[in-house]
Amino acid sequence: MEELDGEPTVTLIPGVNSKKKQMCFDWGPGEMLVCETSFNKKEKSETAPNCPFIYIIWKDVDVYSHILRKLFNESHGIFVGLQRIEEELTGKSRKAQLVRVSKNYRSVIRACMEEMHQFAIAAKDPASGRQFSSQVSILSAMELIWNLCEILFIEVAPAGPLLLHLLDWVRLHVCEVDSLSADVLGSENPSKHESFWNLVTVLVLQGRLDEARQMLSKEADASPSSAGMCRILGDLMRTMPILSPGNTQTLTELELKWQHWREECERHLQDGTFASSPRLESLCKIMLGDEAALLEQKELLSNWYHFLVTRLLYSHPTVKPIDLHFYAQSSLDMFLGGESSPEPLDNILMAAFEFDIHQVIKECSIALSNWWFVAHLTDLLDHCRLLQAHNLYFGSNMREFLLLEYASGLFAHHSLWQLGVDYFDYCPELGRVSLELHIERIPLNTERKALKVLRICEQRQMTEQVRSICKILAMKAVRNNRLGSALSWSIRAKDAAFATLVSDRFLRDYCERGCFSDLDLIDNLGPAMMLSDRLTFLGKYREFHRLYGEKRFGDAASLLLSLMTSQIAPRSFWMTLLTDALPLLEQKQVIFSAEQTYELMRCLEDLTSGKPERADPDAQRLQDDDIETTKVEMLRLALARNLARAIIREGSLEGS
Repeated sequence: MEELDGEPTVTLIPGVNSKKKQMCFDWGPGEMLVCETSFNKKEKSETAPNCPFIYIIWKDVDVYSHILRKLFNESHGIFVGLQRIEEELTGKSRKAQLVRVSKNYRSVIRACMEEMHQFAIAAKDPASGRQFSSQVSILSAMELIWNLCEILFIEVAPAGPLLLHLLDWVRLHVCEVDSLSADVLGSENPSKHESFWNLVTVLVLQGRLDEARQMLSKEADASPSSAGMCRILGDLMRTMPILSPGNTQTLTELELKWQHWREECERHLQDGTFASSPRLESLCKIMLGDEAALLEQKELLSNWYHFLVTRLLYSHPTVKPIDLHFYAQSSLDMFLGGESSPEPLDNILMAAFEFDIHQVIKECSIALSNWWFVAHLTDLLDHCRLLQAHNLYFGSNMREFLLLEYASGLFAHHSLWQLGVDYFDYCPELGRVSLELHIERIPLNTERKALKVLRICEQRQMTEQVRSICKILAMKAVRNNRLGSALSWSIRAKDAAFATLVSDRFLRDYCERGCFSDLDLIDNLGPAMMLSDRLTFLGKYREFHRLYGEKRFGDAASLLLSLMTSQIAPRSFWMTLLTDALPLLEQKQVIFSAEQTYELMRCLEDLTSGKPERADPDAQRLQDDDIETTKVEMLRLALARNLARAIIREGSLEGS
């Protein structure tokens, strides 16, 4: 798997001439951006304004196909189910379960292929029709390869049953005979139909001898002169020994019976039993495995692997798996006859017949347009414990590498990325790192999508990603002036700096409007208010307002004073706090003690002194602003009156 496969194919971008202009590009997780640049331009720059085009080249175009998305969605459930039952699989039940999983995958491919075929038929323009037909061909090839791999690597069918599986494989994938049969049998006189003998021949080539006998009986009824020959050939078809699934006979017994049957066929041929009917004679030669007679039916066989299975059926019915590659290679060579070279599909099937799993996966990776097929097939074969010893030279095993590539392609799609998460989860070495890198690139277009991403990250304890997403959402909320949402996201992100910023916005809004927004959130901050000093102040300041509203003036006064003396309140907000103290200072009963009043007076003096503790633009503004000056005078007067009342009250209490 490590050797180079040659030069990669060149992708031509319409409208781009890389010989005239230098190109630049940037890789993304699922696509590449390409644009023209002005570097190394020998000619003089153009005077007219010029904006180069930016081209987007998609890595996995198939994820954008509406029909193939069903393939991705359905197979995802099968994949996850396989990972979860892995620990329960043992012995014979394991093999049966893995075969069932393989058939489930194939049924999804076939359903998708049939739907694509309907779209190809219904396509209104030729281009769409050709595109759908091309996809049908690709899906058909995928199922053909998967089915063969299922027989050889998962079923691991021994000699005897192996041929039965291969016959079913050919019958399933060379299915023109069914439509041909319907045409012939639907006519008034089937034996006179122009395709009658083609149908009989194809039925024999596929080993469907019971159906071939029924067709010969129609010929016998319509043509008394050939009735005897049809009956003899029909008897040969009926007596051909085949190892049926429920049969208990041994391979040795089958070979003996088959040898006797073959000798009988040869005797009839040598005696000239069918000499007067070339068609019946040709059928007898086919049943004897005559290679020349088989190759005469190239058009009806349609491909070399059909020729291979027919050849095995009539020449080597007890072929062993280990000998398959020999017959497969010779069948391919004979069928092509040097007239054409093998196609990529031929190479893949040949690698499978050679039991070279890695070559199958490699050829499929090169030939197919996306990673779905190789990722799921490799995963299934890995569960069959056929790939454990194969590690790639760049740090991961083959299964994980292909799953990572497939999942990366899913992340390029706006909704299929959710499927990719599970594939990353089941890659033990590099899955988590890859998920972290990809999930950070998901555009958070809506809050609903953001919550999905966030839930995925939280379930996997991806702390940094959770924090990053919360920060992004908090920033969006601030830009939209949704302060409550912004504060909630910043708390969830445990971002003290951003929580401070949002708290400042809350306080500024309060100064401008005289009331708080999002009271429910602020009232229920709980331990979260300890995230930052400013957030703590916001929560405590709201608590002060609540206490004041409940007429708990003593508690409100103590809290207000503690906010100022503990330096937790921003200095720019001190005047607001002192102003809030005015109604308490003017109450009939004394709320602030003499000591508390002294503290308030000290805070006021600190705020209005010419040398503030910190350079603060508000200090100079307060001195120069008449309104603020008036406010300061009112505060001083109220504080002086309250101090006098507090001293008198405290003195009278001591005297008593």
